Amino acid sequence: MTTVHPRGPGAVPVTAPVAARLAAPVAVPVALSRPDRARPAGRSGARRRRLPVSVLGRVVGVVALAACAGGWWLGWVELATAGVVLLVVLLGAGVMSLGRSTYAVSLDLSGDRVRVGDRAIGRIAVRNTSRRRLLPALVELPVGRGSADFPLPSLGPGAEHEEVFAVPTSRRGVVVVGPVRSVRGDPWGLVRRRLAWTDPVDLYVHPEVVSLPAGGHGRLRDLEGRSTRELSDSDLSFHTLRDYVPGDDRRHIHWKSSARLGELLVRQFEDTRRSHTAVALSLDPADYADTDELELAVSVTASLGLSALRDASEVTVLGGDGALRTGTPGRLLDDCARLEPGPDRPGARDLATWVATAVPHASVVVLVTGSTADAAQLRTYAARLPAGAAAVVVACDAAGPVAVRADGALTLVRLPALADLPRVLRRVVAS
Repeated sequence: MTTVHPRGPGAVPVTAPVAARLAAPVAVPVALSRPDRARPAGRSGARRRRLPVSVLGRVVGVVALAACAGGWWLGWVELATAGVVLLVVLLGAGVMSLGRSTYAVSLDLSGDRVRVGDRAIGRIAVRNTSRRRLLPALVELPVGRGSADFPLPSLGPGAEHEEVFAVPTSRRGVVVVGPVRSVRGDPWGLVRRRLAWTDPVDLYVHPEVVSLPAGGHGRLRDLEGRSTRELSDSDLSFHTLRDYVPGDDRRHIHWKSSARLGELLVRQFEDTRRSHTAVALSLDPADYADTDELELAVSVTASLGLSALRDASEVTVLGGDGALRTGTPGRLLDDCARLEPGPDRPGARDLATWVATAVPHASVVVLVTGSTADAAQLRTYAARLPAGAAAVVVACDAAGPVAVRADGALTLVRLPALADLPRVLRRVVAS
């Protein structure tokens, strides 16, 4: 098996005997997520690179031409001969890169979604679709900013070769795997003719999440909705009795009280609304001490969103350029994997205003940020939240202790690790 490091600087081939060639791992064909992943064999299935000459080849060409010109101009036969030899080598390298490849190439992944820290297992299958034997070649697989090279042996007509690889994931993100390319050229690397046989595959590396208890995302546990201070003539939350006025619905007359007092009384209700949780994440690097705090904040946001979805509560997750998809847990985690920090992204000072604009009727608001802002600044930022909403500010502070401090309707939380989130939320709900 070959281990491919997606964030490495270049090719990282760690070859070992591929025992899985006899029993390939169970793989989900990429065509399930994108039907046109695998290209047919032949020229229609490959895309040719425009510049087959490598940087080394271009340097050799320039040196060869300069040597030939300098030898002719100076009358220096040895220099001109060296230039001609280099030109012949470059020409021979070009000839070695010629030839037609007729492959059927498939790229399979055991899954296009993995949790950070897990390995994604993949398989490359190359089959000779021509009627003649093909010479040995090289198969190149880009993975993120790295790549791996697999030697392809000589294949007879209809023969197939498989390679199994593993992609370790140490960071959240979206890793582009592929396209699988065949490489033809000389052993010196002067000319490289690359043909792409598959489309790239997006490998989603989801953030680490923690399971929260029912209602752990901070919503109010109610069956009929949450009462507001707005009075209504018809709702579910009974408030008081008042005198009957013409036009009131007679179904709301409280007959027992009316008979006792001798005048008609009707029920007065409070408006209710379903609990709506809003989670807003800061992606401004200035709000975090390091990247670990930022990843912790993303994990906290994903955990809160998943908990709300599991409890069938209305939830809006704000991060990056807008609201993340919350239709299913998978879509939410995919969007969390795509989140990237930037100085132009909303920071801690902007989250409350963002929530007030995007989710004005939120009943519970959770603002997730880093450790650079102190408690006074966080209280100032949270003052712009919608009136009547229960607010929780989670400051991810990997270097500090767990702290929960209630300040009226606002609760400030210092969270050093994701494992502390369930215990902290229980304290928040209890307070």
